[in-house]
Amino acid sequence: MASKFQNRLVGTIVLVAVGVIVLPDVLDGKKTHYKEEIASIPIKPETGNELESFEVLDPVDDGASLPDSPVEVVIEDVPEPRPEQPPEIEQPEPLPVVVKEVTERNDYQDSAWIIQLMALKNSDNAKKLVTDLQKRGYQAHTKPENGFTRVIIGPDVSKSKLEQQVIELEKITGSKGQLLKFKPLNP
Repeated sequence: MASKFQNRLVGTIVLVAVGVIVLPDVLDGKKTHYKEEIASIPIKPETGNELESFEVLDPVDDGASLPDSPVEVVIEDVPEPRPEQPPEIEQPEPLPVVVKEVTERNDYQDSAWIIQLMALKNSDNAKKLVTDLQKRGYQAHTKPENGFTRVIIGPDVSKSKLEQQVIELEKITGSKGQLLKFKPLNP
């Protein structure tokens, strides 16, 4: 005969099993079953009087046929007529060419601006950033300097345009760029 403890243990296991199996179904509330709606394809289309009827005509013989033997073509040599040549016009004497030496001026050395966006230790990352910025339409360049690779936008003569780009670039890269005067290498 089983002991009281064993009876209580078996009873508890049965009650827990019933609770785990039956209670979720009882407490689930309204059960919504989703039925997948499949549109059936009609086997034969419905025909009505609205369809047009077409009459199939017999082929018409137009009397044309292919020759039984191969066709030979003879080409005669006929001289081509020469186009009329316009009368020759006198060409005026060419004017002497005067070469004037012009000294190169750089009017932008005091008025151009650049954005120094960031300086990166890894030049590959800088080049990837420049490529991405160029795809977005920015005039981006790299400049190696003191073990770093600087990412530079510009130059541009419009300071206000570059100030607006500083705000846009901060949204794109998360880095606040610095607006600097452009100093050309060969002024």
